[in-house]
Amino acid sequence: MAFLKRINARAKTDANTGFGTNSSNYGGRFITKDGDANVKKEGIGLVESISWYHTMLVVPRWKFMMTIFFFYLLVNLFFASVYCIIGVGHLNGITADNPIDKFGQAFFFSAQTFTTVGYGHISPTGFWASFVASVEALFGLLSFAIATGLFYGRFSKPKAFIRFSDNALIAPYKDINALMLRMTPFKNTNLTEAQAQLTLGMILEEEGKTVNKFYSLDLELQRINALTLSWTLVHPITEESPLYNFTKEDFEKINGEVVVYVRVFDDMFSTSVVKRTSYTFSEIVHGAKFVPMYSRSDDDTHTRLFIDKLNMFESAPLN
Repeated sequence: MAFLKRINARAKTDANTGFGTNSSNYGGRFITKDGDANVKKEGIGLVESISWYHTMLVVPRWKFMMTIFFFYLLVNLFFASVYCIIGVGHLNGITADNPIDKFGQAFFFSAQTFTTVGYGHISPTGFWASFVASVEALFGLLSFAIATGLFYGRFSKPKAFIRFSDNALIAPYKDINALMLRMTPFKNTNLTEAQAQLTLGMILEEEGKTVNKFYSLDLELQRINALTLSWTLVHPITEESPLYNFTKEDFEKINGEVVVYVRVFDDMFSTSVVKRTSYTFSEIVHGAKFVPMYSRSDDDTHTRLFIDKLNMFESAPLN
């Protein structure tokens, strides 16, 4: 309790985080390392709880391609089965004798109809075979229109191509210490008007109850004009900081998390993009400083930015 009073006497609390104060209802960290809210929605049906369009925009590339492939395969297997049920005799041009070959030719006819390629080697006869072929052709047009939209959405979706360091550091800063974390752009994009915000969340005991307490962490620089190299966010641990007088043991005993919010303007997309991440107290290294990750080129014509040095740090005695 005395520890909490000392914090409240100096630091400014932040009630606008959206996380609430009742810590007994929370599990794990507030924000994942990828920047998503660490929340799983329950009490609603799976179909209703998932936006399939948004899901297909953000799934890994290999999952997206596999989903498209299996959808294409299953649709053609379904229509090939329908043609076999109607009777492959209603598909002129099928010359196979055994059932497996007949199904195979019906499958490839389905693929030609679904993609509207229509080689003409096989053609439907009779009402039902022609009706199914026309329905499949319409379904194929709609499916490829959706797939094209998804491909375009994945390529055109604005993304903040920014990487954060794996760890935050408590490092020497001038005549005091500071909380530091580092970020850098990693693709050929032009990022300007970068703004950052740090929020400290801790689970503390207040009047016999365990509560979430949030504090805004002031930054040495909260905004820079252009994010072209690495940017180290520095929170000076002054007497007004909620981390003032925190020891290494305090970081080990207290359940806390630093939430990072960054907004930049991307010239390529001509819009603002956002990136988030967080660092639990266990991911904060005490007594270290980051290794420089850029230098001039050998011929002194440009600056070299070493992305692989983003997470590199070395020991440094604290003030």
